[in-house]
Amino acid sequence: MKIVILFILIFKMSIFANINETQYQAQKVLSGLGVIWGFDFIDENKMIINEKEGNIYLANFETKKLKKIYYLDVHNKSQGGLLDVKISPNFNNDKTIFFTYVKSILGNGHTTLAKAIFENDELQNFQDILVTKSGTNQNYHFGSRITFDDKHIYFTLGDRGSRMDAQNLDNHIGSVIRLNIDGSIPKDNPYINDKNALDEIYSFGHRNAQGIFYDKTDSNLWLVEHGPRGGDEINLIKAKQNYGWPIVSRGKEYRSNDSVGVPSKAGIIDAKKYYIPSIAPSSMILYRGQNYSNLNGKLLVGALKERHINILTIDENSNNPSIIKEDRILENLGERIRNIVKSPDDKIYFSTDSGNIYLLKN
Repeated sequence: MKIVILFILIFKMSIFANINETQYQAQKVLSGLGVIWGFDFIDENKMIINEKEGNIYLANFETKKLKKIYYLDVHNKSQGGLLDVKISPNFNNDKTIFFTYVKSILGNGHTTLAKAIFENDELQNFQDILVTKSGTNQNYHFGSRITFDDKHIYFTLGDRGSRMDAQNLDNHIGSVIRLNIDGSIPKDNPYINDKNALDEIYSFGHRNAQGIFYDKTDSNLWLVEHGPRGGDEINLIKAKQNYGWPIVSRGKEYRSNDSVGVPSKAGIIDAKKYYIPSIAPSSMILYRGQNYSNLNGKLLVGALKERHINILTIDENSNNPSIIKEDRILENLGERIRNIVKSPDDKIYFSTDSGNIYLLKN
């Protein structure tokens, strides 16, 4: 039986662990779960939490209670399972929460977008929106993160270990999907009139994107994806663009020192940043706020292999923004950083594969 500890309400606490000697520290606010793949805030006091094995929890920081509110039968094999969760941008009206998970069909896993209604602290009417055409017998590289602009929902899919399928538009593998908030297909999606492509695809040529964030200030859609050895990428996503995998990559094969692809090629969009060596990125936000003044306008990326939060400074004085600086914080925490979220009251929280959730303190 799992033991879950919810600490005293965060904003009333004044004692926290000094993780390192830099400006930022981590304060643990929840522990005792499995891999916390995704979480989001319903309001300042309530947090919904996805545990990879299929359990969905509600944490209430006002009552200091945590309870399981739903179990979803998922394809919990290797990297598969219950993945991301995001509150609808219209939540005050539609009470909708979106999920991605891996659905088992004839033994194969398919990355799936679903939704449920949240009422009276319970989930109701759980239903699939899109079961993607992404099933193989490989149990890795599922994606999958969610973000929104004013009218649309975006979510990511990995290549499922079927590399060249990331270049084929007759499946969803290795792509960014774009739908209307109600789950319908936007009439201005880039392949809507292409009989050889799936209507839901927005961009393609991705290996395994586990971070995506739409920045409403600059109307930019940022994405971070796992590459092979030395090939992790930050990309700025545009409609109908090919981001190269596996034709273009800076990474090496795992079993040799051979290059996977060529460094660049005409017609393929170059990444804004490459991580050499790889950090194994998972989750991304672009922070806009006042609570962490030194982070305002910067990308925050969780690192699994290198176990830190990656801070990226963007040159915004251009129509083609670039990444000009990288910093790393919380390296001494020693945790695989899985998900990063900004709360409604302008605080940054992150989860780890050790079953912990932390508040970032400065």
